[in-house]
Amino acid sequence: MLPAARRYRSPRSGRCATLNGVDHRDLVRVSKRMSLALRHRPDRFGLTLDRAGWVPVDDLLAALRITRADLDAVVAGNDKQRFAVSAGADGADRIRASQGHSVPVDLGLAPADPPELLFHGTSDSVLAAIRAEGLRRGRRHHVHLSPDVATARRVGSRRGGTVVVLTVAAAAMAADGFVFHRSDNGVWLTDAVPPGYLRP
Repeated sequence: MLPAARRYRSPRSGRCATLNGVDHRDLVRVSKRMSLALRHRPDRFGLTLDRAGWVPVDDLLAALRITRADLDAVVAGNDKQRFAVSAGADGADRIRASQGHSVPVDLGLAPADPPELLFHGTSDSVLAAIRAEGLRRGRRHHVHLSPDVATARRVGSRRGGTVVVLTVAAAAMAADGFVFHRSDNGVWLTDAVPPGYLRP
């Protein structure tokens, strides 16, 4: 269970940062643990994801030792909508990460036609490698692309360093046979982006 909310003032805005009475810093901490459990290391928490990445909410609450109110605050307060909650066939709520898994899952996303351009936010420290090799998925199942510059910039700001937003010629990629999917929270996914499809 999260500790009682400690209201504090943001150094930028001067405003208190809480959601549903839960301190923003606690939300971030629990969100990271949820991501680890639902994307990368469910085994560390004694969890077993089903084929589509779902796990019963009650199992996750017990594994992370948090309350349903804590979980709901994290899901509602996550600006990237990293988590999805849905009723299972038995009527019990279940939860999964919307994308970004390094463990085997099948999210059941149908191929989708991307817009002409998509965007990828990153750090200037890796720009030279990306220009040479393109965007690679690494340990994840897909490369993640944003639908607009503002979202890509926000994603890139989490990587440290100076933010660089790359433009991806997504429609041209699709025309050349690359497959795209769109996750439930609006993130576009593809296996890789060769450097020839990156625009200045």
